[in-house]
Amino acid sequence: MNNTAAKKKARETETEDSQATYNLFDPFGLSQAMVDLTQSWTGTPEQLLQDQLNSMDSCLSLWQDSMSRFMGKAGAEEGNNKPTDRRFKHEAWELNPFFDFIKQSYLMGADAILKTVSNIEGLDEKAAHKLEFYTRQFVDAMSPSNFALTNPEVLEHALQTQGQNLVKGFQNFCKDFDPRTGQLQISMADKEAFKLGVNIATTPGQVIYQNDLMQLIQYTPSTETVYKTPLLIVPPWINKYYVLDLQPKNSMIKWLVAQGYTVFVISWINPDENHSEIDFEDYIFDGLITAMDVIETSTGEHEVNA
Repeated sequence: MNNTAAKKKARETETEDSQATYNLFDPFGLSQAMVDLTQSWTGTPEQLLQDQLNSMDSCLSLWQDSMSRFMGKAGAEEGNNKPTDRRFKHEAWELNPFFDFIKQSYLMGADAILKTVSNIEGLDEKAAHKLEFYTRQFVDAMSPSNFALTNPEVLEHALQTQGQNLVKGFQNFCKDFDPRTGQLQISMADKEAFKLGVNIATTPGQVIYQNDLMQLIQYTPSTETVYKTPLLIVPPWINKYYVLDLQPKNSMIKWLVAQGYTVFVISWINPDENHSEIDFEDYIFDGLITAMDVIETSTGEHEVNA
């Protein structure tokens, strides 16, 4: 490699490293939108000032009303402040002056932030949409209902369970946290609740063939008389083979073998980087057609229902 090529390669590497560092600190690509937002603020300072004055006025009114409630007096908004946000459906958010103050402060601040972001002039439509979206995510994440110490429902349940709800929550956190990556993989279901062959996919079957794309599973009929033509089930690539054999009471495969069918099911592999060159044609020939050839060899039948 000559000097010119080496220098060009070095510049490309430096650019890639800089881009990687930039993406690390700005994974959502909001930097330019924030720059445009700041420029818009400096271009219309009177609007920003007016927004701040409105927020200060609202905060003062809330403080006066809350102090009246703390002293046992009826607040100006008491009785007219029915919660419409599902996050604040617990009665303590309204009846308890402390939690009502927290709720009102949050809603007031959230509204001010969202209005400030949405009232920007001269911002690119795509950038404005992205900015509003991520601002909404941040505002929602900061809701007092998301924190144990500012959520009366959580505190009430903690008293009732002597803190066991908090212990269980921490245990769930530990299960979802991956110390190798430092990331949370939030579980939507109990991963230990189902075990293949125990309470899911319990219909007896055996793998009679496999290749790099799939396994072919055969289920033998449970009747004395058997249909001549075998049946091949080809599940979608996004589903496991046992999607039709979840539980005995609603298993299609169990019902089919009970009717006298010889059932074959394709179980697709979970693809990884080694399958990046695989295309639709491979799934047809190495999956469907290969499965039918194996069925013909296994049963001696030239026809198959699929």
